[in-house]
Amino acid sequence: MLQLVNVGHKSLGDYRTLVTRGLMEEIKRLAEPLAGARVVHVSATAFGGGVAEINYTLVPLMADAGLDVEWRIIHGSEEFYNVTKAMHNALQGDPRSLSSEDVEIFARYNAQNAADFAESDYDFVIIHDPQPAAMIDAFPQRTAKWIWRGHIDFSTPNQDVFDILLPSLRHYDASIFHMREYAPRADGLGRVVIWPPAIDPLQPKNMALSPEDAAYIIDQFGIDVERPLLTQVSRFDPWKDPLGVIDAYRDVKRRFPEVQLALIGSMAHDDPEGWEYYNRTVEHAGGDPDIYILSNMNNVGGVEVNAFQVHSDALLQKSTKEGFGLTVTEALWKARPVVAGRVGGIVAQIDNGETGWLVDSPAECAEACIEILRDPAEARLRALKGKEYVRTHFLTPRLLRDWLVLFNQLAGRDTGASDIISV
Repeated sequence: MLQLVNVGHKSLGDYRTLVTRGLMEEIKRLAEPLAGARVVHVSATAFGGGVAEINYTLVPLMADAGLDVEWRIIHGSEEFYNVTKAMHNALQGDPRSLSSEDVEIFARYNAQNAADFAESDYDFVIIHDPQPAAMIDAFPQRTAKWIWRGHIDFSTPNQDVFDILLPSLRHYDASIFHMREYAPRADGLGRVVIWPPAIDPLQPKNMALSPEDAAYIIDQFGIDVERPLLTQVSRFDPWKDPLGVIDAYRDVKRRFPEVQLALIGSMAHDDPEGWEYYNRTVEHAGGDPDIYILSNMNNVGGVEVNAFQVHSDALLQKSTKEGFGLTVTEALWKARPVVAGRVGGIVAQIDNGETGWLVDSPAECAEACIEILRDPAEARLRALKGKEYVRTHFLTPRLLRDWLVLFNQLAGRDTGASDIISV
């Protein structure tokens, strides 16, 4: 069997003060006909990245709603994750295609994982992202409803690589994308659904933290808490553009010499490219004592990330490609000024000039940071608007509701829901 992830327990009742009563009542209504339904989430890793963070909340909340739910992890090795990282990049527009050997490795590992998977044990199988997407090919006679959830930016894919994935995607009963622009223009797909991901406001990374506690925590990493701080939280990945963030910081430093920069990432085992880009980032920083490059390898966990976000004068996400950008959601939830790339799902979160700043270059990023440092009171007003937008659109109970709607629809029930977009 595939490795089971222990997710602990969560209660929907704990979220009642954070979302509307109408949403909580709808969740209860939608969950009743699904009581006891057997659900499994399958992903590449239980550590690092947005999928893992979502599942550590979503899976126990599904269980609290009455479903019999598990989360399992596929087996892989370095050769497999090198291929899937190349596939991940290509699906976001990298021109490099896969070799015939790469395609064979991808298919072989998916077949091996399928051999360790008991499909008939479930009513709903949820496959996350490209890594395990071809497992479905091993089950021509399926008893469960299979759902594929894509978490990256598919707006301009390398079509040669997307064509490798499409035959498998055509077998799914439903495919879910963050935005309408990501849905492939391809025949033969099952139900195509559009909805954004969400954050857990009660996770240690997102729960309320006082400014004093935040300052105490980041002081332990050598940050001067009396000087301005810019922070970006994301993987060390070319699409997150940490090198461009450093360039922007250097422009800001010419106007505000006291400014500091923190780059905080999570090193995941399914991202072999991460260490290479981490080293490139360190090299680009050039030994600047005011640039702090930290990760989970420096004991930076959820509470520490929270502290950096709460204390920072501006939070950055200068992505050049972005599936959705949950770090933007987190930053907005902390009511901090947010500067982010005008790409992917970020534009669905930030209303430029109203709730944050959207930028297209390191120079524009620097200009936005300078504006924030020059007028923090005005920046705070935008940030407060951003927090309220997250409250109504991007918290986990809404995501749970979306899943319950889809399960009911795939089971042939009329849910009366109209705001789940099918294309």
